Amino acid sequence: MALIVQKFGGTSVGSIDRIKNVANIVRKSREMGHRIVVVVSAMSGETDRLVRLAQEISPEPNERELDMLLSSGERVTSALLAIALNEIDIPARSMTGRQVGIRTDNVHTRARIESISADRLLETLEGGFIPIVAGFQGISSEENVTTLGRGGSDTTAVALAVAVKADRCDIYTDVLGVYTADPNLVPKARKLDWVSYEEMLEMASLGAKVLQTRSVEFAMKYKMPVRVRSTFSEDPGTLVTEEEKRMEHIVVSGITLDRNQAKITVQDVPDKPGLAARLFETISNQSIIVDMIVQNVGQDGLTDISFTVPRSDARKAERLATTVATEIGAGEVRIKDDIVKISIVGVGMRSHSGVAAQMFSALAREGINILMISTSEIKISCLIDEKYSDLSIKSLHAEFRLDTKGDGS
Repeated sequence: MALIVQKFGGTSVGSIDRIKNVANIVRKSREMGHRIVVVVSAMSGETDRLVRLAQEISPEPNERELDMLLSSGERVTSALLAIALNEIDIPARSMTGRQVGIRTDNVHTRARIESISADRLLETLEGGFIPIVAGFQGISSEENVTTLGRGGSDTTAVALAVAVKADRCDIYTDVLGVYTADPNLVPKARKLDWVSYEEMLEMASLGAKVLQTRSVEFAMKYKMPVRVRSTFSEDPGTLVTEEEKRMEHIVVSGITLDRNQAKITVQDVPDKPGLAARLFETISNQSIIVDMIVQNVGQDGLTDISFTVPRSDARKAERLATTVATEIGAGEVRIKDDIVKISIVGVGMRSHSGVAAQMFSALAREGINILMISTSEIKISCLIDEKYSDLSIKSLHAEFRLDTKGDGS
């Protein structure tokens, strides 16, 4: 008998019929002898609807009140699922983030979990009830409701699994698992049987939307096995787990495409110490995440600095960079947002040479110019023009033979 946390996303609970289907999945798990904790998202589209309502009143709603509003979506789902389970004679109790002891910092709309007191959750289990926890939310030290940002229910689920010392956390969604690439873009994309925490973390941060980045960080830190699977299929899905020796045989496990990219270039920056720090401190102080950075070799005492930011923050970053450029005597600031980031990921890169050359050659054969490059031990990312999105991902998928099943993948 295992203790399993099951998390169901918005599409899984998108209607009353789907909530009833989830109730049957939970019932089957209980009948197999498992102890179950359930975490739910808001019904599909509900969070967006609530945001629109708030913005009809104010273009920039007060963040404290927005958190109170948005947290209601998950509470509705948790109560409906508890009702559905009780209706089929499975004792269940809905619970808010506050009721299960999820404590966060005081940052609204993107709070981070600081601690969880799992006592009430364990008491509910011991009482014979299945806890149905509203994901995405917690309570701050100031006793205000907070939310964890988009995809925060994944983080809730993994964090609760760690807190109750669960054997596994199952993330139920509308896809069969983690794929070698987005199957909507690459028809030959193949579902992986397993993937390492590091690979999944890179994929999530590079645009794969199967798991939220912070949930993978939690899982990796505490070595919590996570299984990604479909609510609508019996397929066992993809296991996200610790790296194993066999994983090194597979050089590239997956390819991601991130469309949420914009490049900012500050021209003719005086080539002096401290000016780059001033530029990026100004941008980071506004909570804008900078990804790739390239500084050209200086000529005549001047240099160009290019960097990428999320496309949604591009105009704000451009304004900030223009202000700094004026203050330091730099030149024009240019923005380019018709770009994407294509990345290959695989723990096998650590022990195989020539992977970068192979990637660059494959793109070159298709006439795709590389604008910027960044690397880590297990990933290589290239910034390219958006018009080459589909061609690049299909070419690289074929180049690294990801449509062919390798050793255990």
